[in-house]
Amino acid sequence: MAKVAVLVTNDVEDVELTSPVDALKKAGHDITIIDQKAGEEITGKHGHKTKVDAGIADVMPENFDALLVPGGFSPDQLRGDPRFVKFARSFLLSDKPTFAICHGPQLFMQTGLVKGRTMTAYKTVQTDIYYAGAIVKDEPVVKDHNLITSRTPDDLDQFNAAIVEDLIQ
Repeated sequence: MAKVAVLVTNDVEDVELTSPVDALKKAGHDITIIDQKAGEEITGKHGHKTKVDAGIADVMPENFDALLVPGGFSPDQLRGDPRFVKFARSFLLSDKPTFAICHGPQLFMQTGLVKGRTMTAYKTVQTDIYYAGAIVKDEPVVKDHNLITSRTPDDLDQFNAAIVEDLIQ
């Protein structure tokens, strides 16, 4: 059982949070939803409410085995806060399992660690990660060591299978 940190805030793409989290929980993993402050509630783009388990100031990357960054407008907001960037950077540097879908890789761009990594993302974000130095593939799921990225909600079945499989290894 892995402890999975989920970095998220308001305006997340609802299904890109709920679907992977459900798949990970079903596989027996422990999920911690992390935003600004524990106990608050975030609202997705389509109205889904999610309770925040921990505030970013109260967690340390070394206490988690994996990281999930759902898409929507959430990652763009999170990358403006250096605490979330530092948290994500720690996972990329340590090569711990790190997962992102749709706009999720925007947070990774801010870490300065996408250069040379093979990734995918939502169509418009693919250009951004390309200019940040990533090798971009337009595929449902792209795996580069322990970094797994995906494009859109249409790819969730393949993304969920890939991240669950990655945590078995």
